[in-house]
Amino acid sequence: MLRTLGWVALLLVLLALPFYIGPGLLSAGQYVMIGAVGAVGLTLVIGQAGQLSLAHAFFLLVGGTTYAVLAGETEQAGAEFIYGLSLPPSIALIGAVVVTGLFGLAFAPVAGRLSGIYLGLATLALVFLGFYLGQALPMLTGGASSGRVPEPFALFGFEFSNEGYLSVLGLPMRRAERLWYLFLVLTVIAFLLARGAVKSRVGRAWRAVRDNETAAGVMGVNVLRVKAGAFAVSAAYGGLAGVMFVLWLGLLKPDESEFGSFGLNVSIAFLAMVIIGGMGSIPGAVIGALVVFGTPQILTVFASQLGLGSALGGFSPVVISLYVYGIAVIVVVLFEPGGLAAIGRRLSTAASRRTSRPDTNATGATEHRSAPPGKDET
Repeated sequence: MLRTLGWVALLLVLLALPFYIGPGLLSAGQYVMIGAVGAVGLTLVIGQAGQLSLAHAFFLLVGGTTYAVLAGETEQAGAEFIYGLSLPPSIALIGAVVVTGLFGLAFAPVAGRLSGIYLGLATLALVFLGFYLGQALPMLTGGASSGRVPEPFALFGFEFSNEGYLSVLGLPMRRAERLWYLFLVLTVIAFLLARGAVKSRVGRAWRAVRDNETAAGVMGVNVLRVKAGAFAVSAAYGGLAGVMFVLWLGLLKPDESEFGSFGLNVSIAFLAMVIIGGMGSIPGAVIGALVVFGTPQILTVFASQLGLGSALGGFSPVVISLYVYGIAVIVVVLFEPGGLAAIGRRLSTAASRRTSRPDTNATGATEHRSAPPGKDET
């Protein structure tokens, strides 16, 4: 009951935040929600199904590109055409999630035959494949030099942009506020679906394969199908995060090097979220996203107040954040392999034990309560 009330209170706070903070912090919060959606998907395949994946940046690129193509219009850029299907943005979002999930499903033959570090290296190859395809398919991505502007998301004719004037309780609903509520809805839906999957038969099959593939097969679990499903679900979450990212940035731009918006560094950042939050923990993945994606954004917003350019030897907020979550990963691995989620569970257990202790009177004696009818006191 207390946990439910806590979630409700957190949701109410998040709903009220746009009335008290500015566009800069709202943008930082949106970036954290992008990371939360992607990290939840990654923790399902790594923590729940036990399959190492470093391909999340590739799935972000696939999701963002698919949305831009499905929702955008065909236009000419110089001597080349950039193709689009002009579908409603809501349909394009769903289509991007489905298409990205199919990309994850297509990886099933590899996932079914590899495990551990070998599987991780195989998924890492997808990141470099995405780097190549992003530059080689400018008719879809717009090319690495300029990219393409995605169609703003709209629902029932309402655009989540600065188009049109809207005010709620005296607060002007500009692009930052509109995207905040859109991302919040998407994050809550992704969170609840993941929690439901973990508690369902599908989640039990994931954990059975994670713990012992041979024993899971003996019990009737189709190991190959379970692995394929885990990768497809994780990829779909990555695709949703990719759509949110291009909407947040307002631009789909493939990387010009292996380290960029869809590069190796992004895959490592998502892996760090899972490790810091706790393998397999859905709330832990959200907390990990807050640490990894929230730190550089918040430091950027308050860079001038904190004097980051001079007091810290010219280190940028991004560099500082790399140190922060790098140290966090080391501390978690050395002292709490269960991550922040394990610490939270331990604190919650201690609190529940404290509240369940018998009441004591002023003299320190235990007050005995009447036993329920039909039961003897002990």
